[in-house]
Amino acid sequence: MKQKETVDYFLKIVWQNVSNTYNQVAAGFGITQAIGYMLINIEADGTAVSALAGLLGVKATSLSRMLNNMEESGLIYRETSEGDKRSVKVYLTPFGIEKRKLARDVVVSFNEYLNERLSLKEREQLISTLEKINQLTLAYPPAKK
Repeated sequence: MKQKETVDYFLKIVWQNVSNTYNQVAAGFGITQAIGYMLINIEADGTAVSALAGLLGVKATSLSRMLNNMEESGLIYRETSEGDKRSVKVYLTPFGIEKRKLARDVVVSFNEYLNERLSLKEREQLISTLEKINQLTLAYPPAKK
């Protein structure tokens, strides 16, 4: 099987192109695609660090580094729960809220661009197929050696 005949090749290439496009736009706002995604996923009443790790699918060390950079940049602040010192929530600063709006606007604009160029049937088929690939991926039994 040739690489360009595999599903995972196209998934990777498409995601890299989407990510690169977002990074180019985000750089104009002084952030990265990953930081924009993080900002979009922090709720007004704070979001637990553990929830952010799950959303981003990153390891604790990478998340910690990203949160430290975001805190140093004045985008977020962290608070430890009074009842459970192990529980930490992340909150947006006013500057973080401003950058979150910019990130959200970019996502909305990009999706509008795609939606204008894909028919409803194409979008529904794509989403359905991606959902199925995700389910199959999660159910895939690793080969035993």
